[in-house]
Amino acid sequence: MWREAMLWRPLDRHRVECFLCSHRCVVSPGKFGICSVRENREGRLGTHAYGEVIAAHIDPIEKKPLYHFLPGSTSFSIATAGCNFRCPFCQNWQISQLKEKAVDLGQGERLSPEEIVREARRRGCRSLSYTYTEPTIFFEYAYDTARLGRQAGLANVFVTNGYMTREALEAIRPFLDAANVDLKAFKDETYKKICGARLDPVLDSIRSMNELGIWVEVTTLVVPGMNDGQEELQAIAEFIAGLNIDIPWHISRFHPHYQYTDIGSTPLATLHRAFELGKQAGLHYVYLGNVWGEGEDTNCPRCGKVLVQRTGFDVRENLIKGGSCPFCGAKIAGRF
Repeated sequence: MWREAMLWRPLDRHRVECFLCSHRCVVSPGKFGICSVRENREGRLGTHAYGEVIAAHIDPIEKKPLYHFLPGSTSFSIATAGCNFRCPFCQNWQISQLKEKAVDLGQGERLSPEEIVREARRRGCRSLSYTYTEPTIFFEYAYDTARLGRQAGLANVFVTNGYMTREALEAIRPFLDAANVDLKAFKDETYKKICGARLDPVLDSIRSMNELGIWVEVTTLVVPGMNDGQEELQAIAEFIAGLNIDIPWHISRFHPHYQYTDIGSTPLATLHRAFELGKQAGLHYVYLGNVWGEGEDTNCPRCGKVLVQRTGFDVRENLIKGGSCPFCGAKIAGRF
C-alpha cells in the first residue's frame, strides 16, 4: 500500500530528496530509494511499508537486547520487509533483504497501529519494539504506532542500525524511550565495503540518543576477520565510554549465516578479550551475547554484587530496587 512519506523535499525535474536516513537518496520519478520501499510517484515520495507486517512476535525485552530497560518484561515486536543496509551476515536476511520493487509483500499481515497497540496491551506487554529489520525504513508506521502506544501507556523501542538522520531522530524523540544500536565496526571502509553505508552517521546517532535522553544500549556482532582486531574493539569500547560509561555494551558472538557461511563462529577467547577491553575502558556494564551461561548478569559497578541474574533471555532474579543496588545503594543506570 503506497502512502505519502515523511521527511522528504521536492527537487527539480520531479525528483525528491529523502532525508529519513543518512543515505539521503535523491529519487527520480518512478524509482525507489536504497531501502527499496520508498518510491517517487510523479514528484511525491511515498512508502510501501505502512501497515505491511512481515513479522510480529512477543519477545522478552532482553532479546532486543536491552538489559537495563524494564528487565523481565515482554515487548510486542513488529517489522516490515526491507532494509537500508546490505550486510552479508544479517541474521534476518529472509525479511530484511526483501524488496518491495521486486516482490509482493502481501505475504505479510495487515495490522493497523490501533490493532498493534490493542494486542500488545491484551498480551500484557510493557513496550512496543520496532525490530528484526530496520525500523527507520518503516518510519511512518512506527511513528503512528509509537504515538498511540505512548497514549496507551506503552514504551517504545527501536532496534536499529543507527543510520537515521538527526531530523528523523528528533521527529520520533517524543515517543521513543529506548534503542539498541548495532555498531557493526569502527572503520568507515568496513561500513562502505560490507554494509553499503558509512560509520560517522551511526556514531552521530548514538551521540544524539544519549544527548536526547533516549535510553541507549550498543551491540557489536564480532565477526572473525572483519571487526575482531584488538585495536578496533578497544576503539569501540573507548568511544562508548567517552559518551557515557553507563551505556551497556553487548558483545555478540557471530555464527555462520546468510552469505557468511564459510566463516567460523567467533572464538570465545575473542569475546572475553573484548569484554576485558570494555571494562578497561571504564564501561560499567558489558555483556556477552549468543553465549549461553556467561556474561549475562548485571553486577553493581560499585560493590560487584549480582543484581540481575539471567539465563539466556530469562531473568531469574532481579534485586534492583528503585533503580539502586540493595547492598550498597549505588544508582544503577537504566529504566527499571
